[in-house]
Amino acid sequence: MKLRRPSSVALSWLGEGRRVAAATLVAAEGSSPFEPGATMLVDDQGRIEGSVTGGCVEGALFEEASAVLRSEPPRLRTYGISDSDAAGVGLMCGGTVHVFIHELRPESREAIELAEQAIDEGRPAVIATLIDGAAAGTQVALVDDHLVGSFGLVGRLDRAVEREARGCVAHAVSALRSYGSEGEVMGTELRVFLHAFAKPASMIIFGAIDFSAAVASLGRQLGYEVTICDARRPFTEATRFAAADHVVVDWPDRYLADRQLDTRDVVLVFTHDPKFDEPALISALATNAGYIGALGSRKTHEDRSRRLIEAGVEEEQLSRIASPCGLDVGARTPEETAVSILGEILASAAGRSGRPLSQTDERIHAPKKVPTTLA
Repeated sequence: MKLRRPSSVALSWLGEGRRVAAATLVAAEGSSPFEPGATMLVDDQGRIEGSVTGGCVEGALFEEASAVLRSEPPRLRTYGISDSDAAGVGLMCGGTVHVFIHELRPESREAIELAEQAIDEGRPAVIATLIDGAAAGTQVALVDDHLVGSFGLVGRLDRAVEREARGCVAHAVSALRSYGSEGEVMGTELRVFLHAFAKPASMIIFGAIDFSAAVASLGRQLGYEVTICDARRPFTEATRFAAADHVVVDWPDRYLADRQLDTRDVVLVFTHDPKFDEPALISALATNAGYIGALGSRKTHEDRSRRLIEAGVEEEQLSRIASPCGLDVGARTPEETAVSILGEILASAAGRSGRPLSQTDERIHAPKKVPTTLA
């Protein structure tokens, strides 16, 4: 399921001659329903698209956006909640969010359009928004490793933002950065929010079976680019695999030989056949994939581990394989198993235990480890 991006909606509205204000989550502390970059749009006719907190502060943001559309200046607003102020405007989940509200500037439209085009074509991009100073609200974009547009202040700021944006793309994170009044890296006078749109993480599933179809459907909804790979062509031709982005006929080791995987990527082995399982797992262990999982019983896992060691895999490498993969939720059907497996993948990526929230003391919404600076 592909969601409409705020930039896409904004361009559509601007094309209709509307004036548009954007309220963008630029930083959060504690629990927050959404990640930085979440945006709510308001046009000059009072229409709304998107959300920043899922309803906690949207009413207040609508008023702020309406004021901006009345030609009031851009503003950064902070919303939070304390135990003694549970009835006021704030976050019922207990966190604090920082939201920048500004009118979309005509001079920024080219940068947004080029970024949107790149994103549609699967190329990474960053939209950078200036938060402070007379030019607050100006947006530039990093597209194809080049900066489109200018903040119109000093070239030093453009160059610094270009360097930072490349880092955001490399790590697939959005971040709030601070600079000096003349664009120096050291300073706090000018803040810029860098909203990164990186290539989706890959989920590669070996084995064209019912479980693969169920995991592919849920994986795509979570934003993965899903590939189902099987060397047996007849197995790949079933219509149930239409949920995947790609269906490939190939041997697993040959398919992975040309793939560059990083810690955001997932490899799942569902083939239930040693002549496919073992090459797939050996090849997956040679990558930097953050999660490698395999279906099968505990006995299957023991037998497979023994064969992998005989094939030259070291004991410590075996610890990278989640097998049997998935959380213990009593799953039986392919759909239930997909929930179990995706639950473990999410927990692994976040460094969480996967235990019931009622039995943990951790924050529900763990913040990403991305440096931010707020005055």
